[in-house]
Amino acid sequence: MSVLWTAADAAAATGGQTAGGWAAGGVSIDTRTIQPGDLFVALKDVRDGHDFVAMALDKGAAAALVTHRPEGVAEDAPLLIVPDVLKALEDMGRFARDRTRARVAAITGSVGKTSTKDMLRIVLEKQGKTHAAEASYNNHWGVPLTLARMPADADFAIIEIGMSNPGEIAPLSVMARPHVAMITTVAAAHLEAFGRIEGIASEKAAIMDGLETGGAAILNGDIPTAPILADYAAEKTIAPTWFGHGDCDWQVGDVRLAHDATVIAARHGDDDYLFKLSVAGRHFAMNAVGVLAVADALGADPVAASLDIAGWVPPAGRGTRETLVLDEGIEDGTIDLIDDAFNANPTSMTAALEVLAATKPKDGVGRISKGRRIAILGDMLELGDTEMADHAGLADDVSMAALDVIHCAGPRMHHLWSALPDEKRGQWAETAAELAEKAGHLLDAGDVVLVKGSKGSKVSLVVDAIRKLGHRRAQHHA
Repeated sequence: MSVLWTAADAAAATGGQTAGGWAAGGVSIDTRTIQPGDLFVALKDVRDGHDFVAMALDKGAAAALVTHRPEGVAEDAPLLIVPDVLKALEDMGRFARDRTRARVAAITGSVGKTSTKDMLRIVLEKQGKTHAAEASYNNHWGVPLTLARMPADADFAIIEIGMSNPGEIAPLSVMARPHVAMITTVAAAHLEAFGRIEGIASEKAAIMDGLETGGAAILNGDIPTAPILADYAAEKTIAPTWFGHGDCDWQVGDVRLAHDATVIAARHGDDDYLFKLSVAGRHFAMNAVGVLAVADALGADPVAASLDIAGWVPPAGRGTRETLVLDEGIEDGTIDLIDDAFNANPTSMTAALEVLAATKPKDGVGRISKGRRIAILGDMLELGDTEMADHAGLADDVSMAALDVIHCAGPRMHHLWSALPDEKRGQWAETAAELAEKAGHLLDAGDVVLVKGSKGSKVSLVVDAIRKLGHRRAQHHA
């Protein structure tokens, strides 16, 4: 086991009291995934982590970060005792950031943070030892946890920073002290907390607050709120690097969507790039060019990055594509499922519908002779006062013309369902669970089906129900 934290370093970082000479190879907040040799951090969330300290130690934890010795834990147990566990985790994150040699990138945005972080990880791993946030660990505990897990000898580190309320991004950026900060986009997400998209833009811009001296800001030049980002950068005396169409430093050129790929042309200075993603999605293409800009700003080779980025595929629930066999007795008796059930707002919904519109269903293999492009959509949450109009407005999305049937779940999606033309209007249900029960009647062999909605809409239940209709013969991604 390589040592990430010694007892002495952890005590020095936190000011806590510890006994014994324990050493930890990792940091964990979850006994379900803890590995032998990890330091267990007893955070308080829905449950109090102190209730799980004994279990963590039984599973081989090197020590536990606690405010007191929990009941049932031995007197001589390896504990690091501090007044506040979350503050101590933050202190460990700062300590780890101070001791690393890594070039650090921080990524935020209303859409695409996690996929962009994963793209960047894929390309940087080919060029040096790279540490990146797991899953969507981007909040007040996810950022310090990611920093605390960072090896001192990393060459690159990627920190994902999110927000749901005003004032959350700046302190996380200051903690991470990135050399490069990227904003993927600004869109209508969390409007209930901000009221107007301009407020979201200002909050996203605060990722520049933590930039190291001479650091780079990689910003989306295509969005209407780009002037807000530019003004914020000017106040910080930062000369931003823009990516996007039009007059940008990293210029996105022709983008071509295929059934399961995207071919992207880009230009930076005198250098032309032509590269491919192993997924379909114009929004992915935009962020991919941003990734090249970040790699370049970090001192990595953007040409090599453009070749290696084809190795990226979306994480589960964020556009993952798979083929399910419905009837083994029929050649091509399959459906293609696009699982995008983790998150949704009007911007990401438009991007997902465009992906669906670019797919190629199979004709002549099911009960219905024509293969169909089917969307099953759940509510988009946290949109504020415009939510009804935002849902109904999807009926006018340009990609709708290429879709055959749209099924809807949830009270907000009823506004879209009502706005759809009769020939495209599928079924509507009050809840995703009700629609999931009907999954077998909604699809046929040859169809391509997109399932998308906010996580809270529980539209992932429909994904689960569709998977149970058959078994996976092959898996690819879109």
